[in-house]
Amino acid sequence: MNTYRKNAISVGVLFIIGTVAGMISLGVFTDPILGAPNYLAGVSANEAKVILGALLELVMGIALVGMALAVYPVLKKFSAPMAIGYFGARLVEFVVYIIGVVSLLTLVTLSQEFAGAGDPSAAYFQVTGKLLLAARDWGGHAVLDVAVFPLGALILNYVLYRARLTPRWLSAWGLVGAVLYWTAGLLVMFELIAPLETLHIALQAPLGVQEMVMAGWLIVKGFNPSAVAALSATQS
Repeated sequence: MNTYRKNAISVGVLFIIGTVAGMISLGVFTDPILGAPNYLAGVSANEAKVILGALLELVMGIALVGMALAVYPVLKKFSAPMAIGYFGARLVEFVVYIIGVVSLLTLVTLSQEFAGAGDPSAAYFQVTGKLLLAARDWGGHAVLDVAVFPLGALILNYVLYRARLTPRWLSAWGLVGAVLYWTAGLLVMFELIAPLETLHIALQAPLGVQEMVMAGWLIVKGFNPSAVAALSATQS
C-alpha cells in the first residue's frame, strides 16, 4: 500500500507542477506578447520572457508525462489497455508541447532577423511568423483540445470511477468536465467561438478545477486503500 501512496502523492504534485507551469507560461510570458498586433517586434523586445515561457511549457509536458508514469501501475491493475492508452495520450500531448516549444524558439530567431531587416522584408517575416503561430495554435486547439487531452481525462476518470480509487463524485466531475472541454475545443476549431472568450473559458474551467481538486485529494488522501486492495485481490 505504501507504494501506491507514494504514487498518489507523485501524481498530485506533478499535476500541480504541470498546471502551474503551463498557466504561468501562457498567462504571463507568451500569450500577452504573441497576442499583440506587432508580435514580432514584441518577441524581439522580450526574448527572455518568450524563452522562459517555452521552458515552462517544456516543464509542463515533462511533468504530465511523469504523472502518467506515476499513475500507470495503479491503472494497470484495473486495465492494462486503459493504462497504456492514458500514457499514450500523455505522450502525444508531450510531443505537441515539443512542437509548440520549437515554434516559440524559432519565432525568437525570426523576430531577431525581423528587427534587423528593413520594411521591404516585413511581409515575408509576417507570413512566416503567422505560419509558426498557426502550427502552435492548431497543435493546441485541434490536437490537444479535441483529440488528446479530453481523451486522456476520460480514460483516467473512467478508471478512477469504475475502480472507486477516488470518490465517485470527483471522477464523475472529471468525466463531465472532459466532455465540456472537448466541446470547447470543437467550437474553437470550427471558429464558432474565439479562444479564451467567456464561453471558451467557462467550458474548460470545470475540468481545470477538477484536476486541481483531484491533485489535492491524492496528495492528502491518496487512492482508496480498499479499492486498491480489491484490485490487487482480483489479480492474485
